[in-house]
Amino acid sequence: MLGPAEPRPPPTYGSSSTRISHKSTSKSGLEGTAEPGSGQDPTLSLSAVQVGQEEMEEELTEADLDQRVDIYLSETDTLWMFDMPSVMVSVEAEDAGRVLERNKIYADMCKTKAGSERFEERMVQTLAGAAKNKEVQCETIIMEDKGMMVTSWDLDNSLDASEIEPASRAEGFGATTGGSSKSPTTKEQEQSVSVSSDRESAVPVRSQEEEKCHSEAILTSENLKQDLVIMERILMENIFQPKLAAYRQIPVLIEPDITSDRGDTATATEEDEEEEHDKEKKDEGKEGKGLIDPSMTINKTPEEDAAPRLEQLWSYTCDLTSGHSVSSMAWNKVNPDLLAIGYGEFDSKDQKKGLACCWSLKNPMWPERIFQCDHGVTAVDFSLASPNLLAVGTSSGSVAVYDVRSRNNAAFLDSSASLNKHTGAVWQLRWVEQDRGATEGDKKERLMCISADGRVTEWLIQQRLDCIDLMKLRRTEREKKTLPGEKERKSEAPISQQAAGMCFDFHPEDTDIYLAGTDEGHIYQCSCSGKEQILGTYRGHKGPVYRVAWNPSSTDMFLSCSADWSTILWHRDSQTPLLTFSSVKAFVHDIMWSPKSAFIFAAVKESRVEIWDLSVSIFNPVISHAANPEANLTSILFAKNTNCLLLGDSLGGVGVWELFNLDAPGSNEVGTLHDIVCPVGAV
Repeated sequence: MLGPAEPRPPPTYGSSSTRISHKSTSKSGLEGTAEPGSGQDPTLSLSAVQVGQEEMEEELTEADLDQRVDIYLSETDTLWMFDMPSVMVSVEAEDAGRVLERNKIYADMCKTKAGSERFEERMVQTLAGAAKNKEVQCETIIMEDKGMMVTSWDLDNSLDASEIEPASRAEGFGATTGGSSKSPTTKEQEQSVSVSSDRESAVPVRSQEEEKCHSEAILTSENLKQDLVIMERILMENIFQPKLAAYRQIPVLIEPDITSDRGDTATATEEDEEEEHDKEKKDEGKEGKGLIDPSMTINKTPEEDAAPRLEQLWSYTCDLTSGHSVSSMAWNKVNPDLLAIGYGEFDSKDQKKGLACCWSLKNPMWPERIFQCDHGVTAVDFSLASPNLLAVGTSSGSVAVYDVRSRNNAAFLDSSASLNKHTGAVWQLRWVEQDRGATEGDKKERLMCISADGRVTEWLIQQRLDCIDLMKLRRTEREKKTLPGEKERKSEAPISQQAAGMCFDFHPEDTDIYLAGTDEGHIYQCSCSGKEQILGTYRGHKGPVYRVAWNPSSTDMFLSCSADWSTILWHRDSQTPLLTFSSVKAFVHDIMWSPKSAFIFAAVKESRVEIWDLSVSIFNPVISHAANPEANLTSILFAKNTNCLLLGDSLGGVGVWELFNLDAPGSNEVGTLHDIVCPVGAV
């Protein structure tokens, strides 16, 4: 029993509600309270209690305060404002076993997924491709029957071998059992059987090892290698016999088709004549309709057959050289059948390793020697005094000398230890004779190089390669034209920066004089004797000079080609070009005079090769042929003692082409090259 209580604020949600009963309270106040468990809103009941209390405070008297008041506390319904289920389960719960099993399965799955945390699940919508039908036409499949001839001796040997094996086994078993007159015990029988089995198993093992060693010895023997080389030579001769005969200008004999019945041949010729007559009629009808060019005829006239042309014989290429650009080519000075080719890739950023290969006419399908280089090969040349030495220049500026007689691919000498080696690409190198009048034993040579670092060097071949500088090419300031009314400015001094050397060529008669082309488009005539001496400067090109070449017959004239699409003919005593040849708008990568005529030279322009004959025309080439439309031509080389031309391309192939109807004119037909060019140059 409690005394009178002061009024309190209404309880909050979740607290217990209060019911107050008083005898003097009004009926409305009692009716406003909410019973526990009723469906009424507790907020309404609490507000009603609060209002009732306020009324009671106003109406209570002293007698009312002395009366007895009963207070009952009861719990209201629980109101859930936020429900978060627990992630923990008691071990004593009913579903504890099921939860433990699921946790074990999840742990095993995580172990199997170790190392693959980057797995992502995504939804992708794909479209079903349209179905296509393709038809392919192929040649008929030819079936062939192959057999093997077996002699009677082979049958006898195989039969004897099958009879010897069981007999040897029976003899071995009889020897073990018939050694004593007494019957052996079980232990002795087991020992004899084990010994015989060991002997039988040891015999074939020894024979197999001996046969294996014998076969390896045969395969690695030098005699077998030499025999294989001879067989390879014979096969290549059989395959390339007509083409090699055409290369060496040997007439190829074709066996005629001989038929026994003359009547059959007569009817065959009549049918051929009728077919040709029908074709002529069809072509005449097409000419009237304008379908073909009237100047085009089916049968070539004698004049067309006599026109200069090119025909490819074969190509020096293999899987090893495929994809490498041909940078340079050089014939061996003593063996005209041996060709050295340098391969390198210079256009792409990821440059491939270089190759220097020696090819022979006896095997156009695979090189005889392969020399691997760390950088792209830019220049190659054979020595005359020592024909077995091959000099190789690379894009890194290094120079190496290889011995082609040795099967070792390592360099005989290299410039890696030289302190004065080139810092730029060696664009050209040449073995130059010092004394041409000396005998073979007294001949001396110098190895000359020109590099992108602007130096012309001579390499000394001793225990190691070392070089000395002959010339340093300086970069000059271009002359600026002055407009009318302007004052002439003082000529500026040449810039000290060195010009990149691109090519050079030594005079055919005086090897102390040479030409050097630079990336500025200038050509310098220099002398090796004494100090640096420039004899003349030729300015005619507007781009880098890729090649200069003295005329082997008219030694006072030379050619030059450049990236400005032009080929220029110069006279050594004049700084003005005599003739400029420009037929196709493309880079002229290489030029070369014909060794048989002073009037003929060849030039390669991108995918085309041009043959110029100055005795025929000085305006147009006599031959303009697209050698390989899929690749760009990079280098050119005339063959020795034959009417053939070699063309190197950017895909690693070197095609051998035969020249037809391009005979050198005689001395009675035309004058010298000077007589042809000088009147034109004077005009």
